[in-house]
Amino acid sequence: MRCLRFLLIFVLLIASACPLLAQRTFTNPIKPSGPDPWVLQQGEWYYYTNTTGANVTLWRTRNMADLATAERKTIFVPSTGQPFSRDLWAPEIHYFDNKWYVYVSADSLNNLSHRVWVLENTSPDPMQGEWVMKGKIGDKGDHWAIDMSVMEYKGQLYAAWSGWEGPTNGRQDIFIAKLKNPWTLDGDRVKLSQPDQPWEQHGDVPQEWQRNGEIPKIYVNEGPEFLQHDDKLFIVYSANACWLDYCLGLLTYTGQGDLTDPRSWIKSKNPVFVQAPENGVWAPGHGGFFKSADGKQDWMIYHANPSATDGCGNKRAPHIQPFTWNADGTPNFGKPAPKTPMPIPSEK
Repeated sequence: MRCLRFLLIFVLLIASACPLLAQRTFTNPIKPSGPDPWVLQQGEWYYYTNTTGANVTLWRTRNMADLATAERKTIFVPSTGQPFSRDLWAPEIHYFDNKWYVYVSADSLNNLSHRVWVLENTSPDPMQGEWVMKGKIGDKGDHWAIDMSVMEYKGQLYAAWSGWEGPTNGRQDIFIAKLKNPWTLDGDRVKLSQPDQPWEQHGDVPQEWQRNGEIPKIYVNEGPEFLQHDDKLFIVYSANACWLDYCLGLLTYTGQGDLTDPRSWIKSKNPVFVQAPENGVWAPGHGGFFKSADGKQDWMIYHANPSATDGCGNKRAPHIQPFTWNADGTPNFGKPAPKTPMPIPSEK
């Protein structure tokens, strides 16, 4: 009887330890390369895209920690000679009215011709069906534009993106506009933010970019992403430059007035997410957000460099980590997590 009692205790101890033993972990980055990462959570799937430069590729996984081994498919390759044939940047997949849409920045000759283009797929499965080019989405003045993200808020679609005020001024601002439908702006753009804080103005550029013997300054606000929490609405954006100390800034909707009224937004006086050299993470930016599969955890995704001198190339890789909320309802992103094992996003 005593032996049986000891055996029962041993079995119970092993059973109680099993959840801990079975807990899966991952280590950032979640794949070796992936500038401008984006995640859409739809049903039981996470759909992921990032900048490839030459096409739009879509990944699908049930847990973002498994992205490196996820199913993938190239869903769009532009024909040569098209105005969207080169430098495909920052694609985002969205789902509105039972259709899939991808917003991607592209040009035909060089960066000066960058605009945002919209693809549509009516298939229930975005990995299947045909992706059709709906056309260019832009403001009345057809200004330079990149990094568009789209959100439905209280029954209205809105788009936010990074653009120039003039044709070639180089300073990147954050603009917003309402949408008539997923591929057409409703009215003209409105500027919500420009890089006017000292921490947004570290705009030194590489020596080879000098013009007429002078090295210009380029100040950057880009990569705006909407973030909702309870009754709060935010835009998280990237500041400085990808070849410098890239970081995240925050715009907070006051809850009063139209979203397209700049007076309805407040800019945080300091960055909300900065690099952590002590953890081997430099120039974090282009943040996005998703929930764990059980809906209990908030996670962020961003790209970062493995050293201070890696610039804006393919060494930028996607990282994910959980985040929390401050007492006033604003996000608390902490700092970039070290490249050590951590628990995967919680599953159902």
